[in-house]
Amino acid sequence: MGAVKGSERGPRLSVVVAGQLEAWISEQGLKAGAQLPTEKVLCERFGVSRAVIREAISRLKADGCVMTRQGSGAYVAARPGQVTFRLVRGAANGEGTEDSAISDREISDIFELRYLVEAGAAELAALRRSPQELERMRAALERMAVALQTGTDAHTDDDAFHVAVAAATHNPQIERFQAFMGQQFSDSRAPTWNEAGHRSGHARDSQAEHVRIFEAIAAGDAAAARAAATAHLAGAVRRLGLDERRWGALDAMKREHAPDARNEVLHGVEEGR
Repeated sequence: MGAVKGSERGPRLSVVVAGQLEAWISEQGLKAGAQLPTEKVLCERFGVSRAVIREAISRLKADGCVMTRQGSGAYVAARPGQVTFRLVRGAANGEGTEDSAISDREISDIFELRYLVEAGAAELAALRRSPQELERMRAALERMAVALQTGTDAHTDDDAFHVAVAAATHNPQIERFQAFMGQQFSDSRAPTWNEAGHRSGHARDSQAEHVRIFEAIAAGDAAAARAAATAHLAGAVRRLGLDERRWGALDAMKREHAPDARNEVLHGVEEGR
């Protein structure tokens, strides 16, 4: 593995090295309990200073991937992928941190992950939802409907709706993961619900898609719920100016849910259906 290029100032380089060290542990097939090379060897391997190596190991230790023993060194605590999951921004170009500005490519990657999770969650929710869970979804929809009328921000209610759908799967892991994704990606909903989003009709379009998801789940129609969730992701990708052609499934669902159909659903919301 070659030396890492870039300044050693600030936290960025240590994040890059932490990712590369984590990948190296996986590539080497190191088991839990295996000792890592000394700091001197790691410095030579990655072409950075001891301070960067120490910070990288500290990050992996915080994630539960590495443990240290006083006077002995660093050891593998768990194989990569078996510890804390996090979205590292800027990782696509090897220069980012958890706090870096997120790129379009990374947004696309996250939307792909959302598609895999949310389409399946909506499908399961249609099969398993209870009256209480439907009420939880309905309450979030009603708050967003009020925001539409007043032109106010409702991106947290948007998050709450998707978590409510996940909760209706009766799988707590899906609910926890959706809540995590909502926290990580909440800022992406802001352009839909800010002043510009209201003016452009993005908030209205998003709400229509939410209602379609809700109605399919309430009707117990798993296929329609999955299609509606997929159409919503396609709409969200489009509203952010990304290229949804990356996923053929999203394109297909977008064609199935034409604007006229979305307007019909939105009309039902405005009528209080």
